[in-house]
Amino acid sequence: MDLQGASAIVTGGASGLGEATTRRLHGAGAAVTILDRNAEQGEALAKELGGQANFAPADVTKYEECQAGVAQAAANGPLRVAVNCAGMGIAVRTINRDNTPHDPAAFKFLIDINLIGTFNVMTLAASSMATNDPDPGGDRGVIINTASVAAFDGQIGQLAYSASKGAVVGMTLPAARDLSAVNIRVNTIAPGLMDTPLLAMLPEPARASLAASVLYPKRLGIPDEFANLAMAIIDNGYLNGETIRLDGGIRMQPK
Repeated sequence: MDLQGASAIVTGGASGLGEATTRRLHGAGAAVTILDRNAEQGEALAKELGGQANFAPADVTKYEECQAGVAQAAANGPLRVAVNCAGMGIAVRTINRDNTPHDPAAFKFLIDINLIGTFNVMTLAASSMATNDPDPGGDRGVIINTASVAAFDGQIGQLAYSASKGAVVGMTLPAARDLSAVNIRVNTIAPGLMDTPLLAMLPEPARASLAASVLYPKRLGIPDEFANLAMAIIDNGYLNGETIRLDGGIRMQPK
Protein backbone atom coordinates (compact mmCIF):
# COMPACT_ATOMS: atom_id res chain seq x y z
CA MET A 1 0.00 0.00 0.00
CA ASP A 2 1.38 3.38 -1.03
CA LEU A 3 0.84 5.78 1.87
CA GLN A 4 1.77 8.93 -0.04
CA GLY A 5 -1.27 11.20 0.06
CA ALA A 6 -3.08 8.91 2.49
CA SER A 7 -3.86 9.45 6.16
CA ALA A 8 -3.42 7.16 9.15
CA ILE A 9 -4.52 7.22 12.77
CA VAL A 10 -2.66 5.67 15.70
CA THR A 11 -4.31 5.43 19.11
CA GLY A 12 -1.92 5.64 22.02
CA GLY A 13 0.31 7.16 19.37
CA ALA A 14 2.30 9.45 21.65
CA SER A 15 4.40 6.83 23.44
CA GLY A 16 5.68 3.26 23.36
CA LEU A 17 4.46 0.99 20.58
CA GLY A 18 2.15 3.70 19.26
CA GLU A 19 4.91 6.29 19.02
CA ALA A 20 7.18 3.91 17.10
CA THR A 21 4.33 3.16 14.70
CA THR A 22 3.51 6.84 14.30
CA ARG A 23 7.11 7.56 13.33
CA ARG A 24 7.19 4.74 10.76
CA LEU A 25 3.90 5.73 9.15
CA HIS A 26 5.00 9.36 8.98
CA GLY A 27 8.30 8.31 7.44
CA ALA A 28 6.39 6.35 4.81
CA GLY A 29 4.56 9.49 3.72
CA ALA A 30 1.24 9.22 5.55
CA ALA A 31 -0.47 12.14 7.24
CA VAL A 32 -0.57 10.68 10.75
CA THR A 33 -3.09 11.64 13.40
CA ILE A 34 -1.76 10.88 16.88
CA LEU A 35 -4.79 10.09 19.05
CA ASP A 36 -3.84 10.08 22.72
CA ARG A 37 -4.96 11.29 26.15
CA ASN A 38 -1.56 12.82 26.86
CA ALA A 39 -1.75 16.23 25.21
CA GLU A 40 1.77 17.26 26.20
CA GLN A 41 3.40 14.20 24.64
CA GLY A 42 1.08 14.11 21.65
CA GLU A 43 1.56 17.75 20.73
CA ALA A 44 5.32 17.49 21.24
CA LEU A 45 5.57 14.48 18.92
CA ALA A 46 3.43 16.13 16.24
CA LYS A 47 5.60 19.25 16.43
CA GLU A 48 8.80 17.21 16.25
CA LEU A 49 7.65 15.26 13.20
CA GLY A 50 6.19 18.34 11.56
CA GLY A 51 4.69 18.25 8.11
CA GLN A 52 1.66 16.03 8.03
CA ALA A 53 1.71 14.89 11.67
CA ASN A 54 -1.14 16.17 13.83
CA PHE A 55 -2.49 15.53 17.31
CA ALA A 56 -6.06 14.67 18.32
CA PRO A 57 -6.69 14.68 22.08
CA ALA A 58 -9.01 11.80 22.90
CA ASP A 59 -9.91 9.16 25.44
CA VAL A 60 -10.67 6.01 23.44
CA THR A 61 -13.45 5.06 25.87
CA LYS A 62 -15.38 8.20 24.81
CA TYR A 63 -17.10 7.58 21.50
CA GLU A 64 -17.61 11.23 20.59
CA GLU A 65 -13.90 11.98 21.09
CA CYS A 66 -13.03 9.00 18.88
CA GLN A 67 -15.44 10.29 16.24
CA ALA A 68 -13.72 13.66 16.26
CA GLY A 69 -10.28 12.06 16.02
CA VAL A 70 -11.22 9.86 13.07
CA ALA A 71 -12.86 12.81 11.31
CA GLN A 72 -9.69 14.84 11.85
CA ALA A 73 -7.61 12.07 10.30
CA ALA A 74 -9.94 11.69 7.31
CA ALA A 75 -9.78 15.44 6.68
CA ASN A 76 -6.06 15.07 5.93
CA GLY A 77 -6.55 12.57 3.11
CA PRO A 78 -8.27 9.24 2.57
CA LEU A 79 -7.95 7.26 5.80
CA ARG A 80 -6.12 4.09 4.79
CA VAL A 81 -4.57 2.87 8.06
CA ALA A 82 -5.77 2.63 11.67
CA VAL A 83 -3.51 1.16 14.34
CA ASN A 84 -4.99 0.69 17.81
CA CYS A 85 -2.23 0.80 20.42
CA ALA A 86 -4.05 2.51 23.30
CA GLY A 87 -4.32 0.24 26.32
CA MET A 88 -3.20 -0.51 29.83
CA GLY A 89 -3.05 -3.28 32.40
CA ILE A 90 -3.82 -3.96 36.05
CA ALA A 91 -2.89 -6.83 38.36
CA VAL A 92 -5.92 -8.07 40.32
CA ARG A 93 -6.72 -11.69 41.17
CA THR A 94 -10.13 -13.32 40.75
CA ILE A 95 -10.36 -13.24 44.53
CA ASN A 96 -7.95 -11.35 46.75
CA ARG A 97 -5.82 -12.91 49.46
CA ASP A 98 -8.56 -12.12 51.98
CA ASN A 99 -11.06 -13.92 49.68
CA THR A 100 -12.85 -10.74 48.65
CA PRO A 101 -13.87 -10.79 44.98
CA HIS A 102 -12.26 -8.93 42.10
CA ASP A 103 -13.59 -5.38 42.02
CA PRO A 104 -16.08 -5.28 39.13
CA ALA A 105 -15.35 -1.60 38.57
CA ALA A 106 -11.67 -2.38 37.98
CA PHE A 107 -12.62 -5.16 35.55
CA LYS A 108 -14.96 -2.86 33.61
CA PHE A 109 -12.34 -0.09 33.60
CA LEU A 110 -9.87 -2.29 31.73
CA ILE A 111 -12.49 -3.71 29.37
CA ASP A 112 -13.54 -0.17 28.49
CA ILE A 113 -10.01 0.90 27.57
CA ASN A 114 -8.57 -2.21 25.94
CA LEU A 115 -11.67 -3.64 24.26
CA ILE A 116 -14.29 -0.92 23.89
CA GLY A 117 -11.65 1.66 22.95
CA THR A 118 -10.35 -0.65 20.22
CA PHE A 119 -13.91 -1.34 19.03
CA ASN A 120 -14.72 2.38 18.92
CA VAL A 121 -11.83 3.39 16.69
CA MET A 122 -11.91 0.22 14.58
CA THR A 123 -15.56 0.66 13.63
CA LEU A 124 -15.31 4.42 13.08
CA ALA A 125 -12.18 4.03 10.96
CA ALA A 126 -13.79 1.24 8.94
CA SER A 127 -16.80 3.45 8.23
CA SER A 128 -14.49 6.13 6.84
CA MET A 129 -12.31 3.68 4.90
CA ALA A 130 -15.35 2.16 3.20
CA THR A 131 -15.84 5.41 1.27
CA ASN A 132 -12.29 5.35 -0.17
CA ASP A 133 -11.50 4.42 -3.74
CA PRO A 134 -9.54 1.15 -3.77
CA ASP A 135 -5.78 1.51 -4.09
CA PRO A 136 -3.96 -0.24 -6.99
CA GLY A 137 -3.88 -3.45 -4.94
CA GLY A 138 -7.62 -3.29 -4.27
CA ASP A 139 -7.41 -2.26 -0.59
CA ARG A 140 -9.57 0.50 0.81
CA GLY A 141 -7.90 0.31 4.22
CA VAL A 142 -6.05 -1.73 6.81
CA ILE A 143 -6.86 -1.94 10.53
CA ILE A 144 -4.31 -3.28 13.00
CA ASN A 145 -5.35 -3.94 16.59
CA THR A 146 -3.07 -4.69 19.53
CA ALA A 147 -3.73 -7.66 21.79
CA SER A 148 -1.11 -9.37 23.98
CA VAL A 149 0.33 -12.81 24.64
CA ALA A 150 -1.82 -12.57 27.78
CA ALA A 151 -4.75 -13.36 25.49
CA PHE A 152 -3.31 -16.89 25.31
CA ASP A 153 -1.02 -17.22 28.36
CA GLY A 154 -2.79 -15.18 31.02
CA GLN A 155 -0.89 -15.06 34.29
CA ILE A 156 -2.03 -14.86 37.89
CA GLY A 157 -3.62 -11.45 38.41
CA GLN A 158 -4.37 -10.93 34.71
CA LEU A 159 -8.05 -11.86 34.71
CA ALA A 160 -9.25 -8.50 33.40
CA TYR A 161 -6.25 -7.91 31.15
CA SER A 162 -6.45 -11.35 29.53
CA ALA A 163 -10.20 -11.03 29.07
CA SER A 164 -9.82 -7.66 27.35
CA LYS A 165 -6.98 -8.76 25.08
CA GLY A 166 -8.57 -12.14 24.35
CA ALA A 167 -11.64 -10.29 23.15
CA VAL A 168 -9.51 -8.17 20.81
CA VAL A 169 -8.17 -11.41 19.32
CA GLY A 170 -11.75 -12.68 19.10
CA MET A 171 -12.85 -9.64 17.09
CA THR A 172 -10.16 -10.10 14.45
CA LEU A 173 -11.67 -12.75 12.18
CA PRO A 174 -15.31 -11.64 12.33
CA ALA A 175 -14.26 -8.04 11.69
CA ALA A 176 -12.16 -9.16 8.72
CA ARG A 177 -15.12 -11.15 7.42
CA ASP A 178 -17.53 -8.25 7.92
CA LEU A 179 -15.22 -5.80 6.15
CA SER A 180 -14.18 -8.07 3.29
CA ALA A 181 -17.17 -6.78 1.34
CA VAL A 182 -15.58 -3.32 1.27
CA ASN A 183 -11.95 -4.44 0.80
CA ILE A 184 -10.73 -3.58 4.30
CA ARG A 185 -8.27 -5.93 6.00
CA VAL A 186 -8.12 -6.49 9.77
CA ASN A 187 -5.20 -8.04 11.63
CA THR A 188 -4.00 -8.12 15.23
CA ILE A 189 -0.54 -8.09 16.78
CA ALA A 190 -0.10 -9.86 20.13
CA PRO A 191 3.13 -8.51 21.64
CA GLY A 192 5.10 -10.20 24.38
CA LEU A 193 7.51 -8.43 26.72
CA MET A 194 8.18 -5.11 25.02
CA ASP A 195 10.52 -2.36 26.23
CA THR A 196 7.82 0.26 26.68
CA PRO A 197 7.62 3.10 29.23
CA LEU A 198 5.69 0.76 31.56
CA LEU A 199 8.52 -1.78 31.75
CA ALA A 200 11.09 1.01 31.84
CA MET A 201 9.85 1.83 35.35
CA LEU A 202 10.92 -1.58 36.66
CA PRO A 203 14.25 -2.02 38.47
CA GLU A 204 17.02 -3.34 36.23
CA PRO A 205 17.15 -6.77 37.96
CA ALA A 206 13.44 -7.24 37.21
CA ARG A 207 13.94 -6.20 33.58
CA ALA A 208 16.86 -8.61 33.25
CA SER A 209 14.78 -11.44 34.69
CA LEU A 210 11.99 -10.77 32.21
CA ALA A 211 14.45 -10.66 29.32
CA ALA A 212 15.98 -13.98 30.40
CA SER A 213 12.56 -15.64 30.24
CA VAL A 214 12.30 -15.01 26.49
CA LEU A 215 13.13 -18.05 24.35
CA TYR A 216 15.31 -16.21 21.82
CA PRO A 217 16.54 -13.53 21.56
CA LYS A 218 16.88 -13.14 25.33
CA ARG A 219 15.89 -9.52 25.55
CA LEU A 220 12.84 -7.33 25.67
CA GLY A 221 11.14 -6.53 22.40
CA ILE A 222 11.83 -3.14 20.84
CA PRO A 223 8.93 -0.84 19.90
CA ASP A 224 10.46 -0.46 16.43
CA GLU A 225 9.96 -4.21 15.96
CA PHE A 226 6.24 -3.72 16.57
CA ALA A 227 6.23 -0.86 14.06
CA ASN A 228 8.11 -3.02 11.55
CA LEU A 229 5.45 -5.72 11.83
CA ALA A 230 2.66 -3.17 11.47
CA MET A 231 4.26 -1.91 8.26
CA ALA A 232 4.67 -5.47 6.98
CA ILE A 233 0.96 -6.10 7.59
CA ILE A 234 0.10 -2.92 5.71
CA ASP A 235 2.33 -3.88 2.78
CA ASN A 236 1.20 -7.52 2.51
CA GLY A 237 -2.15 -7.43 0.77
CA TYR A 238 -2.82 -11.15 1.34
CA LEU A 239 -2.56 -10.95 5.13
CA ASN A 240 -6.03 -10.73 6.63
CA GLY A 241 -7.95 -12.00 9.64
CA GLU A 242 -4.79 -13.04 11.50
CA THR A 243 -3.38 -12.57 14.99
CA ILE A 244 0.42 -12.60 15.00
CA ARG A 245 2.43 -13.16 18.18
CA LEU A 246 5.49 -10.91 18.44
CA ASP A 247 7.17 -12.38 21.49
CA GLY A 248 10.53 -14.06 20.87
CA GLY A 249 8.85 -17.43 21.33
CA ILE A 250 7.95 -16.84 24.98
CA ARG A 251 5.16 -18.80 26.66
CA MET A 252 4.29 -17.08 29.91
CA GLN A 253 4.41 -19.03 33.16
CA PRO A 254 1.55 -18.78 35.70
CA LYS A 255 3.42 -16.01 37.55
